[in-house]
Amino acid sequence: MYIQRSLEKTIQKTEKGFKSILVTGPRQVGKSTLLKHLYKDRRYITFDNPVLLAETMKEPGLFFRNNKPPVILDEVQYITELFPYIKMECDKSDQKGQFLLTGSQQYHLMKNVSESLAGRIAILELAGLSLREIQQDSFDKPFIPTEEYIHERELSYHPCKNIWEIIHRGGYPALTDPDVDWQTFYGSYVQTYLERDINELGNVKDKLKFTQFLTAMAARTGGMLNYSSVASQIEITAATAKEWTSLLEASGIIYIMHPYSNSALTRAVKTPKMYFRDTGLVCFLTKYQTAETAMNGALAGELFETFAVSEILKSFSNAGRDYQMYVTYYRGKDKLRKCQTDPFAGREAEIDLIIEQNDTLYPVEIKMSANPKLSMTNAFDVIERIPGKKRGTGVILCLYNSPLWLNANTAALPVEFC
Repeated sequence: MYIQRSLEKTIQKTEKGFKSILVTGPRQVGKSTLLKHLYKDRRYITFDNPVLLAETMKEPGLFFRNNKPPVILDEVQYITELFPYIKMECDKSDQKGQFLLTGSQQYHLMKNVSESLAGRIAILELAGLSLREIQQDSFDKPFIPTEEYIHERELSYHPCKNIWEIIHRGGYPALTDPDVDWQTFYGSYVQTYLERDINELGNVKDKLKFTQFLTAMAARTGGMLNYSSVASQIEITAATAKEWTSLLEASGIIYIMHPYSNSALTRAVKTPKMYFRDTGLVCFLTKYQTAETAMNGALAGELFETFAVSEILKSFSNAGRDYQMYVTYYRGKDKLRKCQTDPFAGREAEIDLIIEQNDTLYPVEIKMSANPKLSMTNAFDVIERIPGKKRGTGVILCLYNSPLWLNANTAALPVEFC
């Protein structure tokens, strides 16, 4: 059964202003299913078809004689030779929405798009199912926790009784079918990923080492990105770990979150953090076989944070916004106690997320707790030191079952508010 996707409205709105739309995202998140559902009357062509791929690579100039736009072209990363011809077709007409493209490999796609289709294409990202989509909630605003957002979100908020079941199950659409075995799905997914995406993105000769690397990275979700640490664990070089991390990022398996940068924060850590985009995949790789073991395992806090961050990123990408422009984090020693003899003076403080809009910074703490406290937000004060920026509403995303204002500009919110 088709699940309505939040990106549908964004695609239909964007199509009115662009000749081409590229929908990117990892394998199996439903890119082609979404476009075929929205545009049932358009011809659909997939370059997963090896015969068609070979023919098109041999004579790319003939392709559009036989396949007049408007058309849906699936997995276009395989046929980069076609991009100049897409450009020429776009330039023949002022008609909008001539091409709907999908692709699973962002790095190579972006390179060809920037060279061939600049100004002619809009790039949108489809991730796995969000909690809003699973709950069939039509609320479609990105998570920017103003008072207005909190009030509006409260009107459509649905408490989730089985949040750890959802965290463990993951967000791939195929897994909404209860008859699909979780273990078999992720086992096949990893195997396909290793055999296809990794072979095409980089020259990885040792698949066993790469599988060990993938598992080691899963155990580090939500943590600081330390190439030397993971390299030492699986006995590869730090340079190889960095290269393989780029492959994971390019294929949409992980997200690298960069620290907030401002000259006023002189003692901020510059190291990025790493998050997996799907918590079900983390559970599979780290051998958490049930939701209960995931909830009680050593990685529970990081899994909960990874889920919350993923939901926030989806709220931006589904609205057609580039979350990299809005979402960062802070860690450092800029926040000092008034009393320099305080034993806590100079210790590192961390803000899990900083969401920025219109020179306003909204600090977010993520806690796997049903007992939120104002003391959890002590690090938020560092934002008030930044000139030219205002502090917006600070929030604690947690397991509390309803919004709870802790003071005039700090609220605890259920994680379902993302």
